[in-house]
Amino acid sequence: MTGPRLGFIGTGLMAARLIAAGHGVTVCDASDAAAAPPLASGATRATSSAQVASQAQIAFASLPTPTSCARSRSGPGGVIEGTTVKTFVDLSTTGPRVAAAVSAGLAAKSIVAVDAPVSGGMAGAKNGTLAVMVSGPRLTYDALEPILKIFGKLFFIGEKPGSAQTMKLVNNLLAACSLAITCEGMVMGAKAGLDAKTMIGVLNVSSGRSSATQDKFPRAVLPGTFDFGFATGLSHKDVRLCLDEAEALGVPMIVGSAVRQVLAITNALYCRIPISPRW
Repeated sequence: MTGPRLGFIGTGLMAARLIAAGHGVTVCDASDAAAAPPLASGATRATSSAQVASQAQIAFASLPTPTSCARSRSGPGGVIEGTTVKTFVDLSTTGPRVAAAVSAGLAAKSIVAVDAPVSGGMAGAKNGTLAVMVSGPRLTYDALEPILKIFGKLFFIGEKPGSAQTMKLVNNLLAACSLAITCEGMVMGAKAGLDAKTMIGVLNVSSGRSSATQDKFPRAVLPGTFDFGFATGLSHKDVRLCLDEAEALGVPMIVGSAVRQVLAITNALYCRIPISPRW
């Protein structure tokens, strides 16, 4: 095993990449099924975030909601109660205000917090080709760089806590908007008798191309699987967080507001399994 002991709260493909790279990893996940692959690869299991932070010098987290993220850091049994951790790296999408609050809270226990939200989906996590947006102290970033590179391409956004979260929210807003409008355009074309595959071919060499036409439609819509690798509830959450931040900054989001409404309706009518915190 190489380097410092690492911890991972909310297991997944990124934890697996750390183990494959030779790092000793302690994992924590409420789901036995999610914890099984890293445990089979040699990880040690913890029963709480605090236990992870008592075994690892660097703790990572990837959780679905701001509430679950905040609880895993500063709630009972959270990272803040750990006795070993020195650096906390948040790979989740929580929004900049939550990130700033977490950073301040952990600083009181001499734990350095780093935002590192990622983009690139399940394939990116598996292949180590994610975009990793990072904000935090520059010296801490420099020390973490060799580990973070295991996940993909790094972008240092700045030292202000939450800056990387803002960048991630902008990215996810644009991704959601492109998918929503591509769906509308494709339905119009199909109703008019156009072939869907031909439409995507045209769009991908024209000015209408986007992440939806280049990836989501060829991979998940045209084959009829509709598995984008990202839950509608999470997309709605991210767009909502982005619009909340835009409102706080006094930035109007007219198109974004329409997409938020579309996602809210879609989630309510067709995605009946709620996104609830696990921690």
